[in-house]
Amino acid sequence: MRAGTFRTPRLRLVLLAVPVVLALLATLTPYASAQSLYRYAPATQWGYTYAAPATNITKGSIPKSANLEKQSTINVNYNNFPDWAKRELQLAVDIWAANFQSKVPVTIDATWSSSQSIAILGSARPGGYFAGFSGAPDPSLWYPSALANALAGKDLDVRSAELIINVNSRGSWNRRGDGAPTTSEYDLKSVFIHEMGHGLGFLSNDSFDSYLGYGSIEQPTPFDAYAQTAYGRRLADLPSPSLELGKALRSTLVWAGAQGVAANGGVKPLLYTPSTYEDGSSVSHLDEITFADNELDRVMTPNLEAGEVFLGPGPLLLAMMADMRVKPPVGIATELPTTVRNAQAVIGDGSAIVKWDPPTNLRTAQVTAYTVKNLKTGSEKSSTTSPIVMGGLKNGTAYTFSISANNSLGSSTPAVTEPVTPRPAWQSTIIDPNVEPTHISTTTWNKKPVIVYSNGVNGILKMSIWDGRFWRRTTIDGAGGTNRTSHEITSPISLCLSGVGASQKLHMFYADGVDKDLRHAIYDGKKVTVEIVDGNGPTINKYEDPNRVRTASDVSISNACVVTPTGIQVFYRDESQGVLLGAFKLNTSSKWVYEQVDGDRKTDGRTTGDVAFHLAAGFDGKKTYVLYDSVLVINQKKEATSGAIRLATRTDIDPTKWVYRTLEESSDSLAMTGYDVALSVSTKGAFAMWLGSSTVTIPKPNQIRTALIETNLTVKDFDTSNFGTPNRWIRTNGSSALFNCEDRLCLIEFSTKKISLITRSTVATGISGKWITVGGKTSVVANIDGNLAIAKP
Repeated sequence: MRAGTFRTPRLRLVLLAVPVVLALLATLTPYASAQSLYRYAPATQWGYTYAAPATNITKGSIPKSANLEKQSTINVNYNNFPDWAKRELQLAVDIWAANFQSKVPVTIDATWSSSQSIAILGSARPGGYFAGFSGAPDPSLWYPSALANALAGKDLDVRSAELIINVNSRGSWNRRGDGAPTTSEYDLKSVFIHEMGHGLGFLSNDSFDSYLGYGSIEQPTPFDAYAQTAYGRRLADLPSPSLELGKALRSTLVWAGAQGVAANGGVKPLLYTPSTYEDGSSVSHLDEITFADNELDRVMTPNLEAGEVFLGPGPLLLAMMADMRVKPPVGIATELPTTVRNAQAVIGDGSAIVKWDPPTNLRTAQVTAYTVKNLKTGSEKSSTTSPIVMGGLKNGTAYTFSISANNSLGSSTPAVTEPVTPRPAWQSTIIDPNVEPTHISTTTWNKKPVIVYSNGVNGILKMSIWDGRFWRRTTIDGAGGTNRTSHEITSPISLCLSGVGASQKLHMFYADGVDKDLRHAIYDGKKVTVEIVDGNGPTINKYEDPNRVRTASDVSISNACVVTPTGIQVFYRDESQGVLLGAFKLNTSSKWVYEQVDGDRKTDGRTTGDVAFHLAAGFDGKKTYVLYDSVLVINQKKEATSGAIRLATRTDIDPTKWVYRTLEESSDSLAMTGYDVALSVSTKGAFAMWLGSSTVTIPKPNQIRTALIETNLTVKDFDTSNFGTPNRWIRTNGSSALFNCEDRLCLIEFSTKKISLITRSTVATGISGKWITVGGKTSVVANIDGNLAIAKP
């Protein structure tokens, strides 16, 4: 996909409302990286700017605020905006870009429309909320999209805008662009400065039932954690829903963040909490009376007077925003913690990984730490989060552990794990040090073992070939050069072989991390040639179009290739439209021919599911197999809740001859299926593997599921709980499987169900491992301690 190409995903998924559970959000889609540990919740509460009449109080010019942190990029998608209003918004955008630090671009969806109330000048909310992501100061809190991205250092949901802003087109606006509204006009730039503050995080996630008097905060934000009652309770800690919280929303609340207090002269800033709750105003503003005459800090009061102008956020707002980037102090505990839930110890090498879920009364108990005790040795270890690695254990000896939750009042009743027996991991030898290989693929080319891998440090695609004595390394792509890209290679890698003997060629498929093109490198033993297969077309080839040509879609998510007697085929996901594409090149041709494989319709055995987030392919000498996942339903939290495992086969390269089969789909006992797929194909048959989740663990997988591809399909599942829940990546050679086990790499032998621990250290993003045969012995290549290494039992 060319840089700057606008993507419009085809929306075919059903939205369902279900309780928030551990979400497996993708960095690219809600489903693509199903092992992400963060959670998502939609933003439903808005912050308003209300119109107020001009007063007799002189409103002087406000100097631009000092920068909180500089250098962020803020982009705006305008909907129905007149040009003069766009200019006003851009002024506010420039101000906030100089005061909001983020390496991740911020996108605003801004709509110019008529509001039902003339009193509301503008409204805003975050695009969503995220919790538990890497970089979150407090994993129990829900951070608004832009702030979460800034803290995480990456876009946690690239498909959605970070801020949503609505502007009332009926407002009595100053349209002259002179920054000097009369006493009967309102300054649009000032509204934008205010509303962007809400969208960036100055917003409580509370709601209030005016009939029953109940208050609710289901996903407390850092704003809610710094909002404090007169008697010192954090708003985030009050029972929800409850009358107590409802009363607090209409009583005195102050800001307790250290930087906000310092910016307010050492006094806790007073929040706006009228005795009658005001939707869109209560709690999420500074007190109108207290700050109305404050030249610098009145920007976040609920009302904008006619003729009033804000030129910047003001030091108090910036200080409060800075508070939300650090962990709030622990609140006041009102009771002892209850026992932690789901306590488990997982096998390690000379260690055990002890994990648990927080107690049910986490909000009121204000847990300060968890203590894990080795019941055999008496040794203890404490942490504020799960898991804890208990080291110094003897392999072959059973151990049991207890976990207690602690607060200022004492400790909970301990939970005790089942006993586990540590085992040694495989021994490893470094091939290429300090490269943090993210994606790895292996094969045997001209009787030589070959490893192709992406360097996770600099994004370069590399190849290592064993010459009998040494591993010879070659740079394939990602470092620039003729027909090469200088962009990072961040996609999966698929390898195929064509020809025989000295004329054998190695084909490598991978994607450009910036342009999102699918690339093809060929190594013939002497040189490497590179071409673009797809993604660099002039426009997106719409899925409805039967004429298949080169597309401008993002085709970087997944790929898999096969070589047949007639030529080479590669299959890949169209991320822009959610369909499975293919391209083939005949042995007698130099041109790629394009096709659409699945995801476009419900006829001819096809599906309209969102397909091929994960993909595998093989050829048994007669038939081509393509295995892929299909998401059928996502909920409002962007969690995949219904899906299927699909198989497409054909015996030639005719795009009309595909035969489709659903190997498994969601059911009452199997909540979700997919997450990753693997395929082993030989002349003896085809063997498929994928992951599944139960109704208890959805959307987190907890099962390895396998099936031999035959007429009467039998699906088997394997229990890996002693080594941790399985997650990406998974690979199979038909008799065994490589899978990630608690962020490590494990191997399971299907015939004996024996599980081996390959790596002892963890990688939060997962460990890609592949089999390789060197000197007649089969080993596993993987990312081990940041190195490309080969592991043996």
